[in-house]
Amino acid sequence: MGTMMKALFGLAVMAVAPMVYSAGVDVAAPAEKVTNWSAIAMFVLFVAGTLYITYWAAQRTKSAKDFYAAGGGITGLQNGLAIAGDYMSAASFLGITGMVYLKGYDGLIFAIGFLVGWPIILFLMSERLRNLGKYTFADVAAYRFKQTPIRVLAAFGGVAVVILYLIAQMVGAGKLIELLFGLDFNYAVVLVGVLIIAYVSFGGMLATTWVQIIKAVLLLSGSTFIAIAVMYQMGFSFETLFKTAVENRGNNMDILYSGGFVSDPINAISLGIALMFGTAGLPHILMRFFTVPDAKEARKSVFYATGFIGYFYILAFIIGFGAIALVVSAEYMDGTKLIGGNNMAAIHLSHVVGGDFFLGFISAVAFATILAVVSGLTLAGASALSHDIYANVINPNATEEQETKIAKMATLVIGGLAILFGIGFKDQNIAFVVALAFTIAASANFPVLIMSMFWSGMTTRGAVIGGWLGLISAVVMVVLGPVVWTQILQMGEAIVPYKFPALFTVIIAFVGIWFFSITDKSARAKEDKEGFEAQFIRSQTGIGAEGASSH
Repeated sequence: MGTMMKALFGLAVMAVAPMVYSAGVDVAAPAEKVTNWSAIAMFVLFVAGTLYITYWAAQRTKSAKDFYAAGGGITGLQNGLAIAGDYMSAASFLGITGMVYLKGYDGLIFAIGFLVGWPIILFLMSERLRNLGKYTFADVAAYRFKQTPIRVLAAFGGVAVVILYLIAQMVGAGKLIELLFGLDFNYAVVLVGVLIIAYVSFGGMLATTWVQIIKAVLLLSGSTFIAIAVMYQMGFSFETLFKTAVENRGNNMDILYSGGFVSDPINAISLGIALMFGTAGLPHILMRFFTVPDAKEARKSVFYATGFIGYFYILAFIIGFGAIALVVSAEYMDGTKLIGGNNMAAIHLSHVVGGDFFLGFISAVAFATILAVVSGLTLAGASALSHDIYANVINPNATEEQETKIAKMATLVIGGLAILFGIGFKDQNIAFVVALAFTIAASANFPVLIMSMFWSGMTTRGAVIGGWLGLISAVVMVVLGPVVWTQILQMGEAIVPYKFPALFTVIIAFVGIWFFSITDKSARAKEDKEGFEAQFIRSQTGIGAEGASSH
């Protein structure tokens, strides 16, 4: 293992070196584009540090439990930071600050939606997930039901969310690195792909967890510095900040009001449901609850994560308005627009408040953000294929070694797909991808999971039909919606006028589960209902739950 890791480390360095060198001469870039060597130095430092962590984690990853759940030995605080690191993606950091920069107060709707899902996870799910599950959320969903159909549904829902989320992250990674380091888009995507395959296949959950923790600390400290620097320039007065921002927008007071962005109430509720229940159905987030020793630490980890994520979104609001107030110099503008688009608001602001060195730091943090999220996604996707499909459906007698081997092969496949899709979707409008990922998570994963834990009357038939109805309706309604139907396929007026159709698809899933369960009179249904009491006792007490590995 040691020799292999050293060889991989060498390969990664060889991959980085020519790219860093080529970053110095970017033919396609405008003449005034200067290579930011401090950004490249920090980026290389981060990559070297994370590869060392992977080497360290590989020495400690011996069993399937180590690979999937870091041996169940992560503390509540560490897991809270890792969840925050897994959740605060580049879309959160650059997207929400960019949204606030563009829309003002209205831009916060996404931040609120992303945050509101966490109390649901804290109060309704975290403890039961930890007590009932082993490695994936399908362990919980399939606890008292017929394994094969539920596992196949959960794996489909999980892998669909992972692949869609990966497309958005990889395209974001390519564009970001191209802009910040002057690196070719395709090189950038391949580099991210190679690094995540290394993290996940060698270091498993332990390496992924520590990459996420480091990234969360870097992102929170960098964002805190920007927010404090903005407030310092404004004399620590929010009134001055908002006044300056309004003046810079030609005295347009709209940026201080809500309602201009999502004006239609059905759209607003539907978006809220997608973000809230989607969060509670993301496989890479749910998987993190199996890395802690017991239900108490699971609760603690959500408590910490909610605090870190909430704090981060407050900073994002200050950073967004700070960008309106301070990013006014011509060097950041391309006509009336920001160079690189609105999503670069936080990056340009970091240069305004901290110069080249701090811009380098924030650029490296943005890259670290993508690596951490993509690692978590890849591990979740690989686990669905190896644990849910291979070890529970194809070969129920598989040994731990066989299962871990399949997981590593699945990591390679998902990493390869991420690279191909990242390059394939380079020039596409990828807004629909995130909408679809959250809609599927909210419509297929969340209803089956929550009903299996709370409703004694649910049966295998209800779960399978309701779950598939949610999954299929989510895909169909997003395809018939304004982004895919009108903008991408250019088929004219959208048949479904809502970008996030979760309000309808989540109802379809819940009604499907309820109706097909209550009308199920089979012997299997009787068995499913009788199994609820034993499941409920274990979910509340943890008797019989997986413990931590002894290392």
